Amino acid sequence: MNILAIGAHPDDIEFGCGGTLIKYTGSGHNVFLLVLSDGSFGGDAETRRSEQRQAAQFLGARELFWGNFRDTEIVDNRDLILKIEEIIHKTKPDIVFFNYPEDVHQDHRALAQAGVSATRYIREVLFYEVPTTQRFEPDIFVDIQNVLDKKLELLKIHASQIDKTRVENLTILESAQSCANFRGFQGRVKYAEGFKALRVLREIV
Repeated sequence: MNILAIGAHPDDIEFGCGGTLIKYTGSGHNVFLLVLSDGSFGGDAETRRSEQRQAAQFLGARELFWGNFRDTEIVDNRDLILKIEEIIHKTKPDIVFFNYPEDVHQDHRALAQAGVSATRYIREVLFYEVPTTQRFEPDIFVDIQNVLDKKLELLKIHASQIDKTRVENLTILESAQSCANFRGFQGRVKYAEGFKALRVLREIV
């Protein structure tokens, strides 16, 4: 299969569905990444671009695409929808992942709304969560217990962001592991990633 994961900033994808993508690439599927901005509002732009390129390589992604939108200024409009559609046309995904609409960060909300429009013909579209997501109630779970260590290694590549949780004495790695443990409990495994389905089509043959 072809899988497309979209994030508003470097490290969104890795937090939200990094473990799932590691499992997909490990099983021989093709993973593509689209990152809409360079995250320059949250750090040095070239550093964050370099971290994202390294993360894509660690994941085994086939290709990393950049949206070249301005961090904190992403808007749900025709240009954003067309950019996502352009990458969908290039990658022909069977599954698309992106941010959940209810989020305190405006870039994440914009991506989610534009993504709903751009993926209207895709048969499987799943929302993932990040630390700024609100009121997220997943209905699909992926067991990531056997790749949790790899997911944490993946997040470590985004070294400039590890301590930027705005919570004292909490790193992004601890946050990711706690989230995986909680979603795992909900999914009846030790560690999981949770997703909210916009659309999932199952063919019975």
